[in-house]
Amino acid sequence: MQNSKVDLVSDGYLLTGSVNVDGKSVDIADLSNPAAAGLSPVIASKAVKLLKTTTRELTQYQGFARYLQGDSSTVRLENEYIALDLSNKGGVISRAELKDYKSYKGGNVVVFEGDDNGYSFILNSADREFDTRNFFFEPVQESDTTVLMTLNLGSGASFGMRYTLLPESYVVRMEIVQNGMQSIIPSNVATMDFLWHQKMIRQEEGRMFEERNSGLYYMYAGGGVENLSESSNDDEEVNERIKWIGFKNQFFSMAFIARSSFNNANLTSTILTKSQPGYLKELEAVSSVDYNASNPMPAQFDILIGPNLYPMLSGLDDKLNDGEDLHLTRLIPLGWTLFRWINTWIVIPVFDILGKWFTNYGVIILLLTIFIKIIIFPFTYKSYMSQAKMRLLAPEIKEINEKYPGQENAMTRQQKTMELYSRAGANPMAGCLPMLLQMPVLIAMFTFFPSCIELRGEPFLWVKDLSAPDAIITWSGNIPLVTEYFGNHLSLFCLLMTVTNIIYTKVTMQNQPSGASMPGMKWMMYLMPLMFLVFFNNYAAGLSYYYFLSLLITIVQTYVFRHVVNEEKMRAKMQEASKKPRKKSGFMARLEEAQRQQQAMLREQEKRKKGANRR
Repeated sequence: MQNSKVDLVSDGYLLTGSVNVDGKSVDIADLSNPAAAGLSPVIASKAVKLLKTTTRELTQYQGFARYLQGDSSTVRLENEYIALDLSNKGGVISRAELKDYKSYKGGNVVVFEGDDNGYSFILNSADREFDTRNFFFEPVQESDTTVLMTLNLGSGASFGMRYTLLPESYVVRMEIVQNGMQSIIPSNVATMDFLWHQKMIRQEEGRMFEERNSGLYYMYAGGGVENLSESSNDDEEVNERIKWIGFKNQFFSMAFIARSSFNNANLTSTILTKSQPGYLKELEAVSSVDYNASNPMPAQFDILIGPNLYPMLSGLDDKLNDGEDLHLTRLIPLGWTLFRWINTWIVIPVFDILGKWFTNYGVIILLLTIFIKIIIFPFTYKSYMSQAKMRLLAPEIKEINEKYPGQENAMTRQQKTMELYSRAGANPMAGCLPMLLQMPVLIAMFTFFPSCIELRGEPFLWVKDLSAPDAIITWSGNIPLVTEYFGNHLSLFCLLMTVTNIIYTKVTMQNQPSGASMPGMKWMMYLMPLMFLVFFNNYAAGLSYYYFLSLLITIVQTYVFRHVVNEEKMRAKMQEASKKPRKKSGFMARLEEAQRQQQAMLREQEKRKKGANRR
């Protein structure tokens, strides 16, 4: 309705003015006799319907009704990191662009725009519901970094949302501001509903891996971060207070951080089909916050819209919420507790230090690999020395096996073998333990590289993007199982890693005293690198590059050890040690005790069996 006027009379509402129908202005007075006014039945019917709707809205929304119609417009807030468009329709952030990051489609990364993202606040009274998304707010530019979206409701009442873009950050502070709302919202209304939904835009060329690492995260007010399933549709009803709710993409996130807390939440995550190639998932959060109609600022939020960059997320604790630990770094998947500890205390600090000295991330990964290899060098050396001892003892072990053949001599054979190990000062577990100690580092790197946004868009050699697969061969079409697990391409660094892994397996088998006598195990050992080829083909090129370097350095170390370690001197030392009385290690003592118990149990079983046969 345009140019309309409402006059209150004793028997109801008197409407004067006109309504717009199909681009034609219709005077309300003419609706009493449409034919005389030259109005067609269709136009008259639409005008009456619109008039009824307007009357109903006036009755329902009172002072809010004037803001139900209007022309959409936007106001921009920006700093050196981010540009935000604020829409007067709903008073929301309608578009968010990150200036330092590029999309695979070209241009800057747009986290969301238009109807892809929307949020609103709902106030309820006994007979009315006020949903902010239904109203056209009036934008007021309070400063270069602050815009107030307001509704002036008359009689001194107003309701609005003030947005302040914090300097040198990806955070915009939103304050719910109001005045005189006691005349509209009853004093017994203690909560305000919060609704947020988003169709998550795809930002990376490799959809499958991005989809696996995108989801809905939230933090309980008392600490502890949880998330909905990232691999399937999921929903969760949370009946505890929540500090923040975040919609997380592989490398970018948007999170609402409550100044106090959300009261509860119903959370939903739905994977979108590939018929919508530009989107990954549809996420929704329905919650509420405390509200008081007489409070001039009943709620306040910090809205994070930015990259999943560990130093930046970690530093927000000091900028927001009086230094409270917000655990926003949990938006970055760095593995379980042990692996996360390795990443946060060793890998990330070293990576950041190297990043200050070098600009090429291929070189940084090389230096990081060498640094890690230096740290675990003692374990690698100890593992090789243990394998060398076992290899030197192989002929004597073979003699024991030939001297005590058959199942009936199994316990004697094992006992003699343990005695040989004890005399020679060898421990069959000594080679495995160093390898096990290295595993947490390898797994930590496996979680670090796919989450490292610093690698995003960084080229190296033939690789265009170290955070994505480095495909050298691609094909179209969907091949069952192959496309699902392997993808539609072949990654060169993954192939190089596989070839290096096969060479490493061969070198390792040569170091194993029993490698040649176990053809079944040998076949399995060579199968593993091929399985890794399938598994890693869709992973970041930076990860395959790291494993390739790590394996290559290990192979070089092995050949260096072979030339440096004099096995003849080692054999002489072992023979000399076998002549001296040697105190058994705790492991050997426990192993022999277990053998004695096993032998006693077998003898007892044999006696019972013979006794049963006599009867």
